Amino acid sequence: MMSLCVQAEVIRLWEGDAPGAQGAEDKDIPTLTVFKPEGKATGSSVVICPGGSYWGLADHEGAGYARFLNQYGVTAFVLKYRLASGGYHHPSMISDAARAVRVVRFNAEKWGLDPNRIAIMGSSAGGHLASSLVTHFEKEVPTALDPIDRLSSRPDLGILCYPVVTLGEFTHQGTKENLLGKEPSEGMINYMSGEKMVSKDTPPCFIWHTWEDGAVPVENSLQFAAALRKAGVPFDLHIFEKGGHGMGLAEKKVKEGDTEKTVVHPWGNDLIYWLKARKFVD
Repeated sequence: MMSLCVQAEVIRLWEGDAPGAQGAEDKDIPTLTVFKPEGKATGSSVVICPGGSYWGLADHEGAGYARFLNQYGVTAFVLKYRLASGGYHHPSMISDAARAVRVVRFNAEKWGLDPNRIAIMGSSAGGHLASSLVTHFEKEVPTALDPIDRLSSRPDLGILCYPVVTLGEFTHQGTKENLLGKEPSEGMINYMSGEKMVSKDTPPCFIWHTWEDGAVPVENSLQFAAALRKAGVPFDLHIFEKGGHGMGLAEKKVKEGDTEKTVVHPWGNDLIYWLKARKFVD
């Protein structure tokens, strides 16, 4: 049974300044926008990282995904993370993503969520951020002063949509530069290339891409899947021949007799099928 969605509150990730904040303007304040299903909720949740080359945030890869997931009872949180356009580089972005997962986990009981069914989802550069967190998460930190930071930042699943993963040969140069600056060290390039950082503790991942993607080469997804396979981590990989970059759900209206309905690209249905198998969707 699909349900509608209700957009709820916008919450700050930190009550005070975020670590490394350069000011107190909107660009300096990472937030989560909460999208709750209207009707039955499954107790699962997804933190969504929109794409935009670490320079902007694409709404159709944020709120658009959230409303889609809400239809299946999944609670969604759209992350507004700090960007190069606001003067930020690594590690601000991954700091925001890790904190987002911890905030959801910390408030799970309050929001009626399962703290062990939290996924992270990202597209393009947001996919890089998601792939970074599934490979660079922290486990519990009992000594942390902030009780939220004592919790693990490990997502239980990763969902990567035409992701930038590597910062090597097949990277998207704008994403790489906005994240690490103009002349990053070889060590940092390798460290932030997700295909080189996969371990047996990386959570299961759903990955999709198109062969035709002219902005972020399909090798980003192929190499990441190969690394997951080598580490023994389950994954669902979908490569479609047709389609460009930044497609999102690629929603379109179709007529069936006298009625018109909205359909999404097949990857959306493939994702729901996978989430059902993973007990995120009923």
